[in-house]
Amino acid sequence: MKLLAIIFKKELRDMLRDRRTLFFMIIMPFLVIFLIFNLSMRLGMDMEKRAQEKELRVAVFSAEPLPDFSKLLQGSEKVKIDTTVDKKEIDESVRNGRLDFAVSFAADFSETVDRDGTGEVQVYYKASTSENELALERIRKVMEKYKQQLLERRLQKKSLAAAFVEPLKIVEKDVSTIREKMGQRLGGMFPYFFVIFCFLGAMYPAIDLAAGEKERGTMETLLVSPASRLQIVTGKFLVVTASGIFTALSSVLWLYIVFRQSKAIPPEVLSGILKIIEWKSLLLLFSMIIPLCAFFAAILLSVSVFAKSYKEAQSIIAPLNIMIIIPVLIGIFPGIKLNAITALIPILNISLATKEIIAGTISPVLMAEVFLILFALAALGLLFCVRWFNRETVIFRGV
Repeated sequence: MKLLAIIFKKELRDMLRDRRTLFFMIIMPFLVIFLIFNLSMRLGMDMEKRAQEKELRVAVFSAEPLPDFSKLLQGSEKVKIDTTVDKKEIDESVRNGRLDFAVSFAADFSETVDRDGTGEVQVYYKASTSENELALERIRKVMEKYKQQLLERRLQKKSLAAAFVEPLKIVEKDVSTIREKMGQRLGGMFPYFFVIFCFLGAMYPAIDLAAGEKERGTMETLLVSPASRLQIVTGKFLVVTASGIFTALSSVLWLYIVFRQSKAIPPEVLSGILKIIEWKSLLLLFSMIIPLCAFFAAILLSVSVFAKSYKEAQSIIAPLNIMIIIPVLIGIFPGIKLNAITALIPILNISLATKEIIAGTISPVLMAEVFLILFALAALGLLFCVRWFNRETVIFRGV
């Protein structure tokens, strides 16, 4: 144990001397979280604001005047009716931006409605313009009001009550708690930070402590020490794991600070989120970081030991950045739940368990299964790494 502690201190000191590693452990999480959170929130709010404040240019085409509809449209805020566009130019006018929307009633619309039939209305818009897609809701509200007017007029003519066309009233009651709802929403975002920063925090120390040491020529000095190969690898493994844990914790801290300082989130929403995430939930979330970082550390250290140079290790590990995101994305899909099978799939189990923890519905049995499978895979990865380290052809590969 004494030799292992010495190796751990030595490797930790070497890691802390590397400015690149410190940047990815402390500065990188803040930059990524700050940029992603603030940019996404600001862009979303600005886009919605522009869509609501934009003056919409709308053309209406009908065989007969529709005063009720025109009155509703003119009564809407910031809507300008364009009467200069010919019906044959609808597609081109909407496509080139001359019109935001065009409402075309069927030639027999009035006649069909008078016969108690269903009149057809076509709404033209350009969905590729994000503002128009958001502003479409304003046009839909006008169409819905006009539809309700026609329905009320038809019922009055037939001396029928409104209940005549509503034989069934559906009352939906959602029994899920606010915490469960927020858990499903926030749970899709949290795994990104856990997985990405656990991986990034472990990646650069793993490359530097194995492939980097080969390039510096200090690996030979370490091998002639009294420490066994197992102790050397375990010492490096513990440092890489600790680096991943520290990076993940710092990312959570930065996330908390950005949440608290952000002006884009309404205070009542922020207070609700902070109340939902209890200390028990936080401890469970933090506890999952340990097996996840150990799992990543074992894989990354094995690759780094095999690589003959720092550059080669980076080129091998780079594709893993994309591969680890795929299970996280799968965990966001509706219908994917944490069960006895999904708990066995690395990274996916973390994604699903995070949602369950925040929602307060995590099963202790499944939680234990997630821990066991990640620790078991980390142990196998560590044994594999030791096996690599015991082979001279691997240690001195490329020399």
